[in-house]
Amino acid sequence: MRRFLKLSTYVPVFYWWATYSLRAILTIVARWKVVGRDNVPRSGALLIVSNHLNNADPPILGAGIARRRIRYMAKIELFKWPFGLFPRLYGAFPVRRFDADVAAMLNAERILRRGEALGMFPEGTRSRTGVVGKPHPGTALIALRTGATVLPCAITGTEALGNPLNALRRPRFTIVIGNPMAVPLVKRPGEAQVNELTDRLFAEICKLLPAKYLGAYTGLGDSSRADDGTDPPGK
Repeated sequence: MRRFLKLSTYVPVFYWWATYSLRAILTIVARWKVVGRDNVPRSGALLIVSNHLNNADPPILGAGIARRRIRYMAKIELFKWPFGLFPRLYGAFPVRRFDADVAAMLNAERILRRGEALGMFPEGTRSRTGVVGKPHPGTALIALRTGATVLPCAITGTEALGNPLNALRRPRFTIVIGNPMAVPLVKRPGEAQVNELTDRLFAEICKLLPAKYLGAYTGLGDSSRADDGTDPPGK
């Protein structure tokens, strides 16, 4: 416990150092842009939600947001010593995926009740195909139980990082930040409320994505979108 408390004093410094270092690196090795950064609330409980294409998405999203320090859940396997030091320094906390991890949920709620920013990927894991999958209800449940503002975002291009050779071609990344969504505080949300908000917030994410990222779950494939899948809305 003492070790954790001592380590936690370095977390904000490490986070901002890592975030702005990554911004500088991306400027050199990639072609990336951020659309809608003015939509990021400067203060207050903020739940940032996005699609998920690559393991690098959390720090890249943080580099795009820039205005808020974002806490993330990360799979518990990443916290094994010695490499587990890095996600802890970044301010991440462990979660058992595909399990009812009550401790992780309560930790997430405490972060938001303190007025901080929490990042979550409603799909629960990165997409293996590049198209969005079905979201899990945990994100909406946390939003309702805390009344936090939800900020939908969309990441495109990071799926190219799955091939190391693409890093030599200055890959294109885009982060689109949507409009904040007000969510009512509900102490004991019912299943219908959670499902409704899950669909609503994921629909907002999908609105920010080019057509090629939308799959069978959304029902918004190429035939229902006017763009050609190369540029996100807001360009």
